[in-house]
Amino acid sequence: QVRLVESGGGLVQTGGSLKLACAASGSIFRSSTMGWYRQAPGKQRELVAEITRGGSINYADSVKGRFTISRDNVKNLVYLQMNSLKPEETAVYYCNARPSQSRYEYWGQGTQVTVSS
Repeated sequence: QVRLVESGGGLVQTGGSLKLACAASGSIFRSSTMGWYRQAPGKQRELVAEITRGGSINYADSVKGRFTISRDNVKNLVYLQMNSLKPEETAVYYCNARPSQSRYEYWGQGTQVTVSS
């Protein structure tokens, strides 16, 4: 059974920082592209950052230079360091795993990030 559990969300002021973590159970982590997505109320879920099993990274344009995604393939963890946070980035942040050669993808329960102005 695949399980993704996010942690590290919370309340920060504009310009503050948070580091999110996603712990993955099951056997899919090393073969998966891992991503962080966010969904604000009334908006579509959007990709924030993703990292392949080989370490290739893509960021949303809006977070380039401020956010850093990383993964630990031994501990089955993926992180999202978020700096200089803005109020419009208030959202539920979700961890996603997409195994190679699979039609399925997996989601964590989400962690709330609130940036106060």
